[in-house]
Order: sequence, then structure tokens, then C-alpha cells
Amino acid sequence: MRQDVQIDTPDGTAEATLHLPEGDGPWPGVIVFPDAGGPRETFRDMADRLAETGFAVLLPDVYHRAGHWEPFDMDTAFSDPDERARLFGLMGELTNERIIADAGAYADFLLARPEVVGPGVGTTGYCMGGRMSLLAATALGGKVAAAASFHGGRLAVEDDPDSPHLAADGIEATVYVAGAADDSSFTADQAQLLDNALTMADVAHTVEFYPAHHGFAVPDNSTHDVDAENRHWEALATLYSTLPRG
Repeated sequence: MRQDVQIDTPDGTAEATLHLPEGDGPWPGVIVFPDAGGPRETFRDMADRLAETGFAVLLPDVYHRAGHWEPFDMDTAFSDPDERARLFGLMGELTNERIIADAGAYADFLLARPEVVGPGVGTTGYCMGGRMSLLAATALGGKVAAAASFHGGRLAVEDDPDSPHLAADGIEATVYVAGAADDSSFTADQAQLLDNALTMADVAHTVEFYPAHHGFAVPDNSTHDVDAENRHWEALATLYSTLPRG
């Protein structure tokens, strides 16, 4: 079941969809951070699928500061110069501070809902959203109990003061990171840097690579990989099995 909802954030109102299972709750809450293409039908379908397994799932408009914006066609979002410029313009507005402020509003919204059991939510994100998922975990403490990133980029970049791995000691969540095998935005060296930071911060975590291309979990990406997508669903089920249930 989908509901259109609005969330008050420090920078205005964010539109979102809330996806609920059939039956009576409460259920654990989960925030889905989409890739650079933003919330669209593919991600609403993914949120539906996650909700059907027993979660109250929030899919926010991460570009809400832009007001009304035209949805992207992922077949042309990167190949068309004008669309690529528009996409990167929206992405460039999402500073760490804005991502964290929004994530706090999303988590508070979910945890205040009668359909949601607390005290913490799960997060998951894809590509750009994978980084957002980890940033939320670094800043929100116990409000994020489990955080996942799938083919996320720039999770651990040496000499980048905004790199999420530098704030690993703020994470209270269990963390799961799945990189793509051929992804220059998250290399084996970056994975090792992230793993080291999480280990030093005593964060329960898994960092691994799937034998698939960047974007493997999202069905409307040209690099979508069915086997890798299914593996990602299994990993999420395992990660979220620790979330409290009503």
C-alpha cells in the first residue's frame, strides 16, 4: 500500500511515498535513498517489494529543494548533455550537511508514525543514495540501527574531508556495503580504507563486492543484473532481521 506524504525538513517540505505491508503493524521503518535519478516508478516498485516483506518504507524526494523537477529517463540521463548537466546540478546541491539534516527529518517522521516500531530505522541506498545511507548512519546515532549501501560511490576517499569513512566513529548501526566489481567510484583500495575505519570504530560490518557493474540492483539501469539484484534483496533481509518488530 502506498501513501503520498509530506515531511518537514529544515529547508522546506519534502514529498515522499510511504509504503506499508498488508495487515496490522507496527513494523520496522526503512528509508530508501535513491540513486542520482531520484525517486521514480522503479524505486517505488522496489519500496513496495521491501514493504511486502514486513517493513514500513519511506522513499523521499531527495531533490525537494529544487521544487518541481522533471523526472529523469535513465536511458538518457547521462548520455544527453543537457540532462547530464541538469542531473549533476541537482546532485551538487546535496552537501553532507543537507543530506544529514534531511535524513534526520526522514527518520523522525518514520519513528513518529503509529505504523512504525522504534527506536531505530534501517537505511538503504543506491549509487549516490548509498553514500547518503552511510552519512545518515554516521550522524544520527541510534536512530539508524542498520545501514546498507549498494554500488555506492565515494564512501571512503583519502584526502576528502567530506568522506563518510572519516565519521565512522559516529555509527551505531550494523553496516552492509556491496560494491560493484568494476566501479571507479568505489575501488578495492577505497573498500579497504572503509573496512579499516569501520573496524577501528568497532562497527559491525560487511564490505564486499558483487561480480556486476555499477547500478546492478536497480531495474531501470542499463547495467541491471538480475542475479546481483536478487543477492542484494537477500543481503537486505539478513541485515534487517535485527530490526525490532512489534
